[in-house]
Amino acid sequence: MTTHRFDPDVFHNTLGQHPPALRIASGDTVVMHTLDALGADRSGAQRGQRPNPQSGPIWIDGAEPGDALEVHIVRLTPSRRTGWTGYPLAPNVVDPADAARLPARTTAEWAIDLETGAVRPLDPPPALRDLTLPIEPMIGCLGVAPAGGEAISTATSARHGGNMDWRGFRPGATVWFPVAVPGALFFAGDGHARQGDGEIGGTGVEVSMEMELRFGLRKAWPIRWPRGITSDGALFTVGNARPLDQALQHATSEMLGWLQTDHGHDLVSASLLMSQTVRYDIGNVYNPAYTVVCRMEAGGGRREAGGR
Repeated sequence: MTTHRFDPDVFHNTLGQHPPALRIASGDTVVMHTLDALGADRSGAQRGQRPNPQSGPIWIDGAEPGDALEVHIVRLTPSRRTGWTGYPLAPNVVDPADAARLPARTTAEWAIDLETGAVRPLDPPPALRDLTLPIEPMIGCLGVAPAGGEAISTATSARHGGNMDWRGFRPGATVWFPVAVPGALFFAGDGHARQGDGEIGGTGVEVSMEMELRFGLRKAWPIRWPRGITSDGALFTVGNARPLDQALQHATSEMLGWLQTDHGHDLVSASLLMSQTVRYDIGNVYNPAYTVVCRMEAGGGRREAGGR
């Protein structure tokens, strides 16, 4: 098992079958640098184009269609002392009358203090002059190349992952992606120092990052949508679609199938268990596809193992 240092020169605004930038083996760890959502690096230099330029792709030896790529998020460290957010709220998350009154879109800068583990607005309105929030780093956009030769914009998401903006993609979480092409071709970027549910302002506290990720493979484990285990041990499945109810359906069906294939349930017991224990999280409701996460806490009547 090898640790690779990956500081790319080329960044992508689509997830697809781009030439591999790094080749690794299952079990390897990658410490990779990523740009912010507008393409600025750790020194503030512009090195990529919006939206959400991605580092990658990373080829994983032995990955084949029908496998699942395992990505364990070891560490996420903001690599700049400042980040930025967009505001106001997105028009689609408020009533039409309120949407008509929203001001023109602009940005605000935030100070990122790694020593105290906090962020604060640099030029806040008076009501927020004392605001300080904890750093809660997460990955906004991550995933693998989709099937069929597609190259899908980093502005959106689908079965392959992509721009999901879920707060659960944080250190300690493990995510599995359905492998659709040889090598899987993994991408990541769009790091956030923190973010509220839904990314309802269109951004988190956007910042370049150093991401430490450990990779593995589950051979012949044909999953349909991203799934994983949160940092506190809950199972989760992800659906990406619009409208929101379709994303919820994808996430719910993926969990229903997982409980049957890997956790000892039949359709009846899985249904009874899920109807009383499921929690739903809203990932992204700003971008073309929305994200809903179906989550089942550890100990809720299911087997504790994440897979087979």
